[in-house]
Order: sequence, then C-alpha cells, then structure tokens
Amino acid sequence: MEFTHPIIDLHMHSAVSDGTDTPEELLSHVRKAGIRVFSLTDHDAISGCRQVHALLKPGDPHFLFGVEFSCKDAYGKYHILGYGYDPDAASICGVVNAGHMNRLKKLDLRLDRLRTEFGIAFPHADADMLHALPNPGKPHLAKLMVRYGYSETISAAFHTVLNRLHVPDLYTSPEDAIRGIRDAGGVPVLAHPCFGDGDQLILGDALEKRILRLKDAGLLGLEGFYSGFTETLRAQVLAFAEAFDLYVTAGSDFHGGNKLIPLADTGLLPDTPFPDGLQRFLRDMHCL
Repeated sequence: MEFTHPIIDLHMHSAVSDGTDTPEELLSHVRKAGIRVFSLTDHDAISGCRQVHALLKPGDPHFLFGVEFSCKDAYGKYHILGYGYDPDAASICGVVNAGHMNRLKKLDLRLDRLRTEFGIAFPHADADMLHALPNPGKPHLAKLMVRYGYSETISAAFHTVLNRLHVPDLYTSPEDAIRGIRDAGGVPVLAHPCFGDGDQLILGDALEKRILRLKDAGLLGLEGFYSGFTETLRAQVLAFAEAFDLYVTAGSDFHGGNKLIPLADTGLLPDTPFPDGLQRFLRDMHCL
C-alpha cells in the first residue's frame, strides 16, 4: 500500500521542554492544522505526552508517545527520538530521570557562571521556579535575562552570554537512550541525522559511520524528512535508510514562538511518495 497523505508531524516540543505552547495548546494547533499522525517529543521528558494522551477525543489525530534524548559520546552529539514506548516502563523513566538530573546540574552551573562571570543574578523565587521545571534549559535563562533587562532579546541573550558559558558536558549516552527506548517497547530514531554539534554538518562517509555505529547499538530509524533539510540532505538520509533497512520518520521540530518553524513543515509535500521506510513505520506503529 502506498500512502501519499502529507499531514504527519512526529517531532514537536511543548512548554514542558523548550517550546512555548502547553500540551493542551499544542493539541489544539495540531487539530487545526489537519495533522493526521503526530507525536510530542519533548527533550528528556515524557510528562507532556501523558497530558496530551489524557486530552485526546474520538476522531482526534493518531498520537504516538514520543521523546527526544540529548546524547553525547566520544564521537559527538546526537538527538535520539523515541516513539511508541510504554510510558510506565522503568527503562524509559530511568533515562528521563537521568536526563533531568543532568539538566538540573547544568542549570546550577550556569546560574553560578552567570553570577560570577557576567554579574547576572536572578531573584531566589525565579531560581526556585527554574528548579521546579521538568526540563530547565538555556531558553528559560534567556527569557529571565530579557525580563530583568540583561538582554534586549532572547537571541541576543544566547549569542552574547549563554553560548559563551562553559559548563561540563553532562549527557546521556546514545547507547543508554536507545536501550531505554527499546526496553520500553519503543522505536529509537536518529533526529536530523546530518546535523551534529552547533553548525556541524555530517555527510557521506562520516554520516554512514555514525548511522552504522548507532544501528549496532539498536537504532531502528532515521528522521528523513525534516524542516531544516535541503533536498540534497534529505535524499542522502533516505538513501542510507533504504540501504540499511531503517524506518523513516518526518518531523518539523516545532517549538511554538521559540523557532520560526510551522507545524507539519517536514518537507513531505502532497505529491511526495512515501518511502518504504516511512510506510513501514506508520504501519508497524498502527497509525494508518
């Protein structure tokens, strides 16, 4: 069977991580956009998925529990997406908790560096608010910098201060993320495979080695359709997915007002034939 329906978005973020929409608001946007299959993939957090799942009504789009783990090893940084897992499984909860603890440790280090290196300090109530978040990160610090007049814009806060803060790397390994997803019955997928750390672009042999290394660890898919991909990048990822018999997914990386990326902006156009890897993924996830 060949699918041609384009309205699929399997990569988006809510205010639980670094998006601006609550899970409820995000679900409303998904409904209005006419999306048929979607997933919420907050960074190192699954509580937003629980909220979306509880809000679903008959006739709503098909929803997959999702997550995006920030990972790093000796070879580089990776974002590992997880789909269709059991949210109550100890394995997925363990990876989420480990990621949350890493974020809290980095938050404390950044607050200290902001104070000692840049003279930027926030009231105790705001620091307590940050620690209570399920997924505190640099976007939350940037918003506080704007609120208290340390920066005119969020973008400026990143470029002039936050990206210059040097804190130790505290990341989940890609092997642990993949294992946690699979042990919970889910499907691990490499997000935007051509993009590495910062502006790093990974192509050709380097990309092939990265994919094969992760496949050996249990990776099952590649995000072949992505808002930031050119036609050339997309073709390369799709070719590797076909060569190595991997699933294909499609995602926008929607963050609400934090990024100028609309929902369903995946590069999967109305006349784009669905590659076999995407058809298999949707079929095996019981989406269509």
